[in-house]
Amino acid sequence: MKNNDQYYRALQQHLDKGPVGFPATPSGIEVTLLKKLFIPLHAQIAVHLSTIKLESAKTIHHRLQKSGVAMSLNELRAALDDMAHKGLILAYSEGFKEKHFKNAGMSAGGIIDFQVNRVTKDLMDVFDQYHKEAFARAENTGSRSIPQLRTVPVARSIPIPEKHSVATYDDVRSLLEASPGPFAVANCMCRQTRDMQGATCKYSDIRETCLQIGPDHARQYVEMGIARYVSKDEALGILEKAEQAGFILQPENSLKPEAICCCCGDCCMLLSTLKKAPKPALMYASNYYVTVDAALCKACGECVKRCQLEARTIVNNISVVNLDRCIGCGNCVITCAAKATRLVKKDVALVPPKDKDAEFMKIMSARVGWWGILTLRLKMLFGMRV
Repeated sequence: MKNNDQYYRALQQHLDKGPVGFPATPSGIEVTLLKKLFIPLHAQIAVHLSTIKLESAKTIHHRLQKSGVAMSLNELRAALDDMAHKGLILAYSEGFKEKHFKNAGMSAGGIIDFQVNRVTKDLMDVFDQYHKEAFARAENTGSRSIPQLRTVPVARSIPIPEKHSVATYDDVRSLLEASPGPFAVANCMCRQTRDMQGATCKYSDIRETCLQIGPDHARQYVEMGIARYVSKDEALGILEKAEQAGFILQPENSLKPEAICCCCGDCCMLLSTLKKAPKPALMYASNYYVTVDAALCKACGECVKRCQLEARTIVNNISVVNLDRCIGCGNCVITCAAKATRLVKKDVALVPPKDKDAEFMKIMSARVGWWGILTLRLKMLFGMRV
């Protein structure tokens, strides 16, 4: 019989094999983080769930039985539902005769985000420490993943003559218009955390900015009690408020995103960490960048105040752009009264994967290579845990 620490270490190692990963740190704080989220029984069950493939309770129960865990199918179903309600795993019913489950990642759009409205300062202090250690380790080893989010420009930043040529995946409103819904909105986990830690967002007091899209993702958020359903028009209104506040619009990196984040550089866990890197633009999926017409620039400094990535500075009374830091969000464009700042499309467009499954397989491919992907597909074909 394993002791509890062994269950948590086994879970960490299993989650680290998933698309997003959950690497160990020198301090071992990842085990402390898991203990704050999972009771021992839930940790033991989660080890037997796939990190990639949705599976029925029957499949998971068969795997548990083979490992020697004594639990009836009904007991497992109750435990899985409890874990899904607590935001520890994902539960999908759309397209299935019965509910299917898989593990959630730890970061963006995963377990930590699912703790919104029930988060504690103690939990987030531990997660912040883990995030710092894990990110520093990735920077030192050069291991960077395919971005889970993509940056799209705010609508008013795109020049009017070019609006008709903007790809749907670079127009957040088109993404919403194309979706049949349903739509839900939750409080931003990052701003809620900063409020709790006494570092209130300096850009806005709005908190309901985390949009969820589609029958499974929006439904799970609402069923967990951490979001409310909204109409398409209300969702578009939330985006408008986010743009006015200067937030960066970041849908999931797919043609059919299930979530849209509205991020700021002082609260967002991702932005606030990546902006410390020397070249954060390399870590973002974006199709635009900013240029400045020096003849028009008045050196007013509004663009410097607006930029979340610290890509704008005033040099010799002219605003300049550091392209190693610019991610093409367009927020500085719409506040430039002199019309000196302009958004420019990159020569080669980054087309996102077709959906979330394709996005995760692309992330996995970058991590394990073609042979690793072939092995994963074979395991899934034979019903093995992946």
